[in-house]
Amino acid sequence: MKKKEKEKKSSFVKFISYFLLIIFLIVVYSHFIGTKGLFIREYSVINNRIPESFDGFKIVHFSDLHYGTTIKETELKKLVKEINELKPDIVIFTGDLIDIDYNINDKEIDILINELNNIDSNIDNYIIRGNHDINKGYSKVADKINFIDLNNKNTLLYYNSQTPIRLVGLDDYLEHTLNITDAFNYNLEEDLYTIVIAHEPDVIDKLNDYKIDLMFSGHSHNGQVRLPFIGAVYTPVGSKKYYDEEYTINNTNLYISGGIGTSTAEFRLFNHPSFNFYRLYIN
Repeated sequence: MKKKEKEKKSSFVKFISYFLLIIFLIVVYSHFIGTKGLFIREYSVINNRIPESFDGFKIVHFSDLHYGTTIKETELKKLVKEINELKPDIVIFTGDLIDIDYNINDKEIDILINELNNIDSNIDNYIIRGNHDINKGYSKVADKINFIDLNNKNTLLYYNSQTPIRLVGLDDYLEHTLNITDAFNYNLEEDLYTIVIAHEPDVIDKLNDYKIDLMFSGHSHNGQVRLPFIGAVYTPVGSKKYYDEEYTINNTNLYISGGIGTSTAEFRLFNHPSFNFYRLYIN
């Protein structure tokens, strides 16, 4: 073999070796570092339709716990501690409590119940189901925690006055348990500031007949794997159109949680676990 050919072959082998090393390091980082830590994303929601009494109202929104993947008791305790330190007025969970592929045992169910019951809000906590929640494990937990089931239901929130805001919860779209008619079963002419919570963000396009000021979702994880200048590499069905952190759609502000756990693969890249913290302000 000629000298130039040997040098060319050697350069190619080095290139492949470096390339495989980089891939290996990315995989290791994504699993062991990217899935750790907990970020709080803070947002100011400003709207002149918010009742005066709700000025400064604090909402914590977390989603996609996927307990059993990269989230176990230690991570759950940290999440609860971080939420309580913010002293929220209400706490909202938008689905995927236990990963559907995880065989949770009774001890872990008790851990979930005990820790979630430690979440302390000034008014109430609310929960809806995601596509991973159509199982017995979810029911065993949801029935014993101090979270109000808001699947296909609505409620009024009062805060220091007689003028409330309305909170509407949607059951899961992908599992065909969503019932929009039941969720919006109230006098639609009553013009209240309205917040909708739904697991899959793409559901917002099905709500054009309703006046919605604010919507919270999860499901997309904002893309578990993100690349600089590109963003989400992949998002699941139900978050193909809306998957990033926030959107303004007509007159509705849509915020999507990056999630706590992982789904399908236990990797996160440029997207650490996070939950959202909102303050409502009058414009």
